[in-house]
Amino acid sequence: TTRQTFIQAESGLANQMAGASIGISQGSGPVTEVLCLMNMVTEEELKNDEDYDDIVEDIKEECSKYGVVRSLEIPRSLPGMNVPGVGKVYVEFGETGDCQSAQAALTGRKFANGTVMTSYFDLEKYHNRQF
Repeated sequence: TTRQTFIQAESGLANQMAGASIGISQGSGPVTEVLCLMNMVTEEELKNDEDYDDIVEDIKEECSKYGVVRSLEIPRSLPGMNVPGVGKVYVEFGETGDCQSAQAALTGRKFANGTVMTSYFDLEKYHNRQF
């Protein structure tokens, strides 16, 4: 693919963040089946259809390691329209436990040129595309 796959953060950040004393879920909102991934894609990267498809496949493949991925949304900008959520990735898991596992594993990891940040996202807002 045209994108790098996830790699373990080289600094101790991922290990520090995964430590029980830090509480990785603090500040990420109430646990839901939907995980919002930030710092993974840019608006520019989403313009080309082939690049977009590669990004979707890379993210779906990685997230499937933590459980069933029911759906995945990566909002793209449209000419003349303000599309909310552009630059974020939304992943719906089959169960909240799978989403928690992904959140713990992906926060602080490297993807392309960014460090992944995560938060849980309201399931109803996700289904209504209220990004």
